[in-house]
Amino acid sequence: MEKHNLGFQLVLGSKSPRRQELLAGMGFDFEVRTKDTDEDFPATIPFKDVPVFLAEIKANALTDDLKKGEVLITSDTIVLLENEILGKPTSPENAKEMLQKLAGKSHEVITGVHLKSLEKSVSFSVSTNVFFKPLTDEMISFYIENYKPFDKAGAYGIQEWIGFVGIERIEGSYFNVVGLPVAELWDALNKF
Repeated sequence: MEKHNLGFQLVLGSKSPRRQELLAGMGFDFEVRTKDTDEDFPATIPFKDVPVFLAEIKANALTDDLKKGEVLITSDTIVLLENEILGKPTSPENAKEMLQKLAGKSHEVITGVHLKSLEKSVSFSVSTNVFFKPLTDEMISFYIENYKPFDKAGAYGIQEWIGFVGIERIEGSYFNVVGLPVAELWDALNKF
């Protein structure tokens, strides 16, 4: 199958297999480059701006490796519940706490994306509302034991079992919740 050619080489600054799969699904050839970065952010930043701030930090860490004719894509996703950011769980107990908080409520998933070349850069974010059904402790324990969601913000992946049985509905982009707002990314890359 022929790949889409945008006139530049794409570089994805993410180890996430989900982001890599989504970008490949868009029909692009790309290279993966990553560098570990500190994901701290100032307490003064509005919550909704945190994902773009973190995406820009990830891009800045890779700027020295960027070559002419390349466009770097970095992103970060947060789960925002009642003015609290739920990051990646640090333990099974922490994952259980997060899922208990999300159960029976709606929350916002915000992904920030940063596109960068040697000449310019563009940032944007996309927000999706996710509505969880009530979850039993048995459901939560089953999910954590079998899917080990420790690399996922909010301790869940919508594309996994918990998404199949526990999510009532979403408002906005499904792929944004998976980790990359592909329709908006497509538009941004074609304008870049």
